[in-house]
Amino acid sequence: MKTALPSLVPALLVPAVLASGGALAAPMTLADYLALSGPPPTAKIAYGSAPSQFAELFRPAGPGPFPVVVLVHGGCWTVEYGGISQMHNVAGALAARGIAVWNVEYRRVDEEGGGYPGTYLDMNAALDKLAAEAPAHQLDTSRIVAVGHSAGGQLVQWIAGRSRIPASSPLFQPSPLPVREVISLGGLADLRHEQALIKTSCGRDLAQLAGTPSASRPDIFADTNAAELMPNGSRTLLVTGELDTISPPRAAHDYAARARAAGDRAEVLILPGASHYDEIAASSPAWKLILPLIETALGRSR
Repeated sequence: MKTALPSLVPALLVPAVLASGGALAAPMTLADYLALSGPPPTAKIAYGSAPSQFAELFRPAGPGPFPVVVLVHGGCWTVEYGGISQMHNVAGALAARGIAVWNVEYRRVDEEGGGYPGTYLDMNAALDKLAAEAPAHQLDTSRIVAVGHSAGGQLVQWIAGRSRIPASSPLFQPSPLPVREVISLGGLADLRHEQALIKTSCGRDLAQLAGTPSASRPDIFADTNAAELMPNGSRTLLVTGELDTISPPRAAHDYAARARAAGDRAEVLILPGASHYDEIAASSPAWKLILPLIETALGRSR
């Protein structure tokens, strides 16, 4: 399969990784993903009273200010398939390169208060808490990129469009922290157009993720569907494994086309020989492609 290169990816990067044997590595499995681990966070900071309402800060050594990655885990919006602890793998790798990581936990659909609207309210609260904590930890929120995997991809793509949410919505945030750079790793963001894929890949019904229609909210996608909260001035990089069957390359290309048609910037990178799980493992050859995307989105030269 031909690999589509975003404009910010050096043209020789993919051939270099292929030449190093990266594409020959066996694709990671769910068991491999669940076994991922990494260093502990610098701090665990609550943004609410529920057990899952917290974020982990991975702060690099030395003086700041540090650019920030907002990292949001996947797991099909459920507690069944891992979560925040697996993200320690890439969080540690990013912190080692001088990038602070705000690793977000949130209430999922099978937790009390999760789903609609709770999961989205958690994203709002987690970003508010980041803004409040940034000065104390020397975090530069003017240099920020949101990176989400799978269900987390949907959530970070939604974050970018929060300014377009109607004021009548319970998810409305009057002055949200701007996030203009988004990297979605195998994300499932287009709730309206990907209902069948979300059902087959994750077993999720739209009512869990977007609520149910009502007289005051007849369109459940108006405040939940990232694909309809555009244009919002963001740039989205959709990164998907060539062998990803949960969020296949077709879904990334379709979303990018809708974003560009709406007036936003969106580009696609297909990772050669990679599965849905290689996308979020610093030990994977795919990380050699993903890390430069993150650093470039933060305005850093390698």
